[in-house]
Amino acid sequence: MLPHILLVEDSALVIGALRLLLEETGHRVSDASTIAAATRVLHADPPDVVLLDLTLGSEDGLSLMSSVNASSALRPVVVALTGHDDPATLERCTSAGCRTVLVKPIRPLELKSQIAGWLGERAVA
Repeated sequence: MLPHILLVEDSALVIGALRLLLEETGHRVSDASTIAAATRVLHADPPDVVLLDLTLGSEDGLSLMSSVNASSALRPVVVALTGHDDPATLERCTSAGCRTVLVKPIRPLELKSQIAGWLGERAVA
């Protein structure tokens, strides 16, 4: 089965670009533009990796972490996506359980390499 990536993002342009990149490299991609939609995907079709935008309209993307942390299935690798490159944002994300923080704009080749590494770690676990 193809590795499953959940994109939690409210920009259709970002979703389209990331979907194209990830599907070209052999991933199955789901997307959600709200916390409620992302929670439904987490329970119905658990992803291997979640790329989580921190600002979803008026919602805080990190509020999804309570659903991720409560999941009885193998927890996905959660990576925060943000335009904020500051220590407070990094601390907030890692404290919530995110593996790392990627600052937008995201470098496609770097993202592909990182996802391959995260998926490799999950295969060993």
